[in-house]
Amino acid sequence: MLAELYFTRHPGFWKMLTVAMCMALLGCLQAQEPQGHVSIILLGATGDLAKKYLWQGLFQLYLDEVGKGHSFSFHGAALTTTKQGQEFLAKVLESLSCPKDVAPGHCAELKDQFQRLSQYRQLKTSEDYQALSEDIEALVQKEGLREAGRVFYFSVPPFAYADIARSINSSCRPGPGAWLRVVLEKPFGHDHLSAQQLATELGSFFQEEEMYRVDHYLGKQAVAQILHFRDQNRKALDGLWNRHHVERVEIVMKEIVDAEGRTSFYEEYGVIRDVLQNHLTEILTLVAMELPHNVSSTEAVLQHKLQAFQALRGLRTGNAVVGQYQAYSEQVRRELHKPPSFHSLTPTFAGILVHMDNLRWEGVPFILMSGKALDERVGYVRILFKNRAYCAQNEKHWVADQSPCLPQQVVFYIGHGELGSPAVLVSRNLFRPSLPSQSWKELEGRPGLRLFGRPLSDYYAYGPVKEQDAYSILISHIFHGRKDSFITTENLLASWVFWTPLLDSLAHEVPRLYPGGAANGHLLDFEFSGSQLAFSQRQPEQLVPGPGSSPMPSDFQVLTARYRESPLVSAWPEELIAKLASDIEATAVRAVRRFGQFHLALSGGSSPIVLFQQLAMGHYGFPWAHTHLWLVDERCVPLWDPESNFQGLQTHLLQHVRIPYYNVHPMPVHLHQRLCAKEDQGARAYADEISALVTNGSFDLVLLGMGTDGHTASLFPQSPTGLDGEQLVVLTESPSRPHHRMSLSLPLINRARKVAVLVMGRLKREITMLVSRVGHEPKKWPISGVLPASGQLVWYMDYEAFLG
Repeated sequence: MLAELYFTRHPGFWKMLTVAMCMALLGCLQAQEPQGHVSIILLGATGDLAKKYLWQGLFQLYLDEVGKGHSFSFHGAALTTTKQGQEFLAKVLESLSCPKDVAPGHCAELKDQFQRLSQYRQLKTSEDYQALSEDIEALVQKEGLREAGRVFYFSVPPFAYADIARSINSSCRPGPGAWLRVVLEKPFGHDHLSAQQLATELGSFFQEEEMYRVDHYLGKQAVAQILHFRDQNRKALDGLWNRHHVERVEIVMKEIVDAEGRTSFYEEYGVIRDVLQNHLTEILTLVAMELPHNVSSTEAVLQHKLQAFQALRGLRTGNAVVGQYQAYSEQVRRELHKPPSFHSLTPTFAGILVHMDNLRWEGVPFILMSGKALDERVGYVRILFKNRAYCAQNEKHWVADQSPCLPQQVVFYIGHGELGSPAVLVSRNLFRPSLPSQSWKELEGRPGLRLFGRPLSDYYAYGPVKEQDAYSILISHIFHGRKDSFITTENLLASWVFWTPLLDSLAHEVPRLYPGGAANGHLLDFEFSGSQLAFSQRQPEQLVPGPGSSPMPSDFQVLTARYRESPLVSAWPEELIAKLASDIEATAVRAVRRFGQFHLALSGGSSPIVLFQQLAMGHYGFPWAHTHLWLVDERCVPLWDPESNFQGLQTHLLQHVRIPYYNVHPMPVHLHQRLCAKEDQGARAYADEISALVTNGSFDLVLLGMGTDGHTASLFPQSPTGLDGEQLVVLTESPSRPHHRMSLSLPLINRARKVAVLVMGRLKREITMLVSRVGHEPKKWPISGVLPASGQLVWYMDYEAFLG
């Protein structure tokens, strides 16, 4: 009665109820309707990866999606003959397995269905791809289906990509209304240039949204949980996930096996390209990236990952340690038929120290480590927090697993090791985490098991409700078009921009030899100070000589001599930089005592970077509060541009020292939204600023370099300005990009109380020899015009530049 009265008074309710019921009914009907046919073509179907993981992953996709509206056909393809391929496929399909919760009888039924949907065909020519396309279209038409899309999985070497891509694009694309997804396996290039070339080539055949570059570590359950964990625990982590609370981050992948049987691949790629440039760097971005408001937004996640790549500080040789297990060179000689004298320089172990230049992570060390022939197989990401607690009572009185004095850490345990399975671990004295209960469960206690120095009971420990293979997860994401689990072209190239300079600098580095396994002992332990990384133990006697058997730095002391009638200091790079930094500090201290301030003019380029880092991290007595920093020269680019000398100074020195901002004097190359326009008179403005603040325009110390053509600052041979005359600051032209520069003039440089010229590297040997013999000829060799009128000139050269 009451209901009848309600409906009479509210007739609109009937309409709402009717609409809701119709929508629910329509949803049920749509769920039953066919959603289209999907063809999955596995290229390289008879290969090792396909046999171990991909066919099982495709079967798992079928198990997950059967009965949900899509129909499937699976095509194994390779260069193998049809008969051999069919025999191989029959064996692989027979070995497929179902999850434990599928009854044996039902599993057999599903396997039989999958086998009937799978076939092998040889694909070599464009005609073969055309025939495949016609067969798919015929099948779709015969069954009265609509084609939803096609997946091509490239389980083939990268050199085959272009030909296959061309054939697919010309002969095997699906028709209008159907999607195409192309799946690519690493390696994606050997360095930035090759990656760029490969990306350009693939981009001529496929659109960005059609390409899915696989990094299978992104499919591992603990790794895939990182972003979701950060999102679900925002409230607890917002105040902790930053430089004020994180002591360091460790990203580790260790292997027991060596490279035997794979040395042809390993000789080309090595451990850094094989593991660190992709797997570990991708994990780093998941830990370090700013968390999007919506982690389900693919576009937002990929954009924030790119920003994390762009915040990575450039790597140098001092950021890395490399090793090689002792049997490796012999394996290479045997497998690749190398002569008995051959010794490989390919690293099979690497530890890398990474820093990020942003407010969240400034100063926090990220340690990336991987290697073969180590003592255990394990992978993990460990975020160790700073512990500011002090417990007055003896440890035996601490509350078990809750004391604030115990280590505080979050660990994403990727797998293997003592635990043996994926897990998320959070110290109980940190916070109780939230994880999705439908997919993660709390682990049962395991007495006696210790992880990272503490018993398992010290952690809130969670593992997957059902363990899944990484490839099964990624194949599902490909089918559903989830691109956040894959590598975009932009992020790929950003990663190679970061890693290529280090790889180039390590190309001739002799790796430390290690015996392998438990016998490694502490041989591969390393430690870091500031931005420098080094092995903890001294180098044992090297069993494999380096190229030329060069003497070690310890064989020499700092050498003092004369060069162009001025003092010369020569040493190995490390000792040379230490000596120059100490001399600069001593000069600064004397100037502050005498005048109350120290005016230092610094050159840009690559050579001074190590010096800047040394001054920032190793000279705590430097009078920065009384130091004025000036630039010797600047490229005509915005000051925030990576090519700006000021940006290099900011990255490697200024952000690490306490110098008053009003004591920092960048060159005014960017005025009125223009770069080095003469009418803006930026050079004149800088000269006036120098005249106003620097007594007599005499800097206390000017640091210069020397180019292979004899230029110094941005004063180049035959420069029409700056080599003489009255101008203190000039606009100049460089033969290399960016061409436009601003520079102190030689007359101003020669007013300095002290000039230090830093020359490093074998490439400088020839110009060093030449300049030693010429007189005062600044038009030909501007460096020859450096001679302070009443000050001191000192040359600092490493042995390679001085002795060759």
